[in-house]
Amino acid sequence: MENFKYTDIKFADIQMLRYRLDGFENLTLRQKILVYYLSEATLWGRDITFDQFGKFNLKIRKTLEAIYTDGGIQHDTPDFKALEVYLMRVWFSNGIYHHYGCDKFVPAFGEDYFRRCVGLVSPSRLPLSAGESVAELCDELVPVIFDPSVFPKRVNKEAGADLVETSSCNYYEGVSQREAENFYNALKAAHGDRSPSFGLNSRLIKRGGRIFEDVYRVGGLYGKAIERIVYWLEKACGVAENDRQAGVIRKLIDYYSTGDLSVFDEYSIDWVGETSANVDFVSGFIEVYGDPLGLKGSWEGIVEYKDIEATKRTRTISENAQWFEDNSPVDARFRKPKVVGITANVVCAAMLGGDEYPSTAIGINLPNADWIRAEHGSKSVTIGNLTDAYNKAAKGNGFYSEFVADEATIGLIEKYGDACDDLHTDLHECLGHGSGRLLPGVSPDALKAYGNTIEEARADLFALYYLADVKLVELGLTPSSEAYKAQYYTYIMNGLMTQLVRLAPGSCIEEAHMRNRALIANWCHENGDVIELVRKSGKTYVKINDYAGLRALFAKLLAEIQRIKSEGDFAAARDLVERYAVRIDPALHNEVLERYARLGIAPYKGFINPVLTPIVGANGDITDVAVDYSEGYVEQMLRYGASYSAL
Repeated sequence: MENFKYTDIKFADIQMLRYRLDGFENLTLRQKILVYYLSEATLWGRDITFDQFGKFNLKIRKTLEAIYTDGGIQHDTPDFKALEVYLMRVWFSNGIYHHYGCDKFVPAFGEDYFRRCVGLVSPSRLPLSAGESVAELCDELVPVIFDPSVFPKRVNKEAGADLVETSSCNYYEGVSQREAENFYNALKAAHGDRSPSFGLNSRLIKRGGRIFEDVYRVGGLYGKAIERIVYWLEKACGVAENDRQAGVIRKLIDYYSTGDLSVFDEYSIDWVGETSANVDFVSGFIEVYGDPLGLKGSWEGIVEYKDIEATKRTRTISENAQWFEDNSPVDARFRKPKVVGITANVVCAAMLGGDEYPSTAIGINLPNADWIRAEHGSKSVTIGNLTDAYNKAAKGNGFYSEFVADEATIGLIEKYGDACDDLHTDLHECLGHGSGRLLPGVSPDALKAYGNTIEEARADLFALYYLADVKLVELGLTPSSEAYKAQYYTYIMNGLMTQLVRLAPGSCIEEAHMRNRALIANWCHENGDVIELVRKSGKTYVKINDYAGLRALFAKLLAEIQRIKSEGDFAAARDLVERYAVRIDPALHNEVLERYARLGIAPYKGFINPVLTPIVGANGDITDVAVDYSEGYVEQMLRYGASYSAL
């Protein structure tokens, strides 16, 4: 591994990284084979995510890939290079919309060039529908790619708009926001507090005046891809580490086969309860950030195995979960009297798929259903090899020298920053999302489009508040009572300033995690004098005057955010988000963009998966699983398109 390279290609605003499977060689043969089978299941969900993110995404991707790999098209022209960058962005975002900002990409090549290239490709290599001509394919795709007014935004969260009709994600067809909300409210009203996550695994359609769901399942919508996922899950079931894990996989197969959300709840309960296996996975229609109403889950997959040494840290946190809950600064009515089933591990990712690839989370806490979390607990993971890759790639890039106010603070960040980042993720995922409770009768969807932002703010505030607690020093989780200041500074700097590098001039903040950070930072900046934006040598910097005072503000805001969540106070959620989390100071934004551009750093990072190859012996049995890190981004994307395309 001496020649391992963390970085690969850079394009547009993106840098591609690799991650290592440290400790994979120490897994048993059975565990390695399990990882391989689960990884194959994970890769087969890719086309589902593409289609969920936009109804033309698959056709556009396959058409562009046909052009890109056609030997008769000249590759050394400016137009072809522009098409190449566009295709790489489509691969990265699982479609034609920016993975974070959700705006449609603007191609730097022209409509005429696109039509000429499509005309040069053999029709047999194009994604033509039955009876469709090449000219008709172009007529269908050209407005979607080139006209900024056609399907302009994947997820729209503008206050006052019909969020369903103005969003281009492929979760709804022919219905309005009011119709969708009424449809699902009626279902939830009939099932009470233990209502399944209605809408999670379906497209809601209105035809002939009738509204109905097209469910994702074997034999249903996305059935061909789900059949391949099930095939590999069945093989994984045969090499599960124990009977309970095998039962979890079988229950997931039942869910994929039927599309029954009550079976998904049963699977989620079983999955939370299985904690002894070393290898674990996430597979399904999970996160709802890509739906403007926060109901429908995008398909995602991840395969992982435990980092035994690093898990000692998260185990300490989970073992003390009740103490953290009891000492939270929120009203006692909103705390859990008994915390159950908190499981937390540091893991190594072995394969990423769907909405977790190429851009992925560094921490996960599931299941999402509040009643399951309250009664059965949750599982949290911090993905250690991904954070390690981020940290290795960022060393010496000049970011802190440019944006941190003074050398003393830079020294604090360099000394404690990585450790505090990991601990913040642990606390956010393990305890933050698992903390608190809804009051009886409050719907988990009461906050509607603002729910995701409020939930992420709640988890972040929980983590920020406890990072400064002496309890963490007593537990051996932080090396110093001063360490938390590194995270406080970088968090506020990010929320007020540096996350703005991810947005184009004139934009508003729409992504839930960015809104969350802006909400916290701007609220704390406005409510007291503990934070200042100061000018030095013509540049703006964050100055924190009182770290203890900042912690007190985190406590106050956490109490209010938890109240909003627990009571389902939609009006208060809307007011907080719209006031503090959406609008941007254009002068500060332009300044940050100019300073960041001089550093030459890509604001977004994504990952290339390792290639897992089974080694087969003379008798046909797998004798080992080889890991190869040499595949490049373009090669991987073309291989996935050729080998894992069922839709």
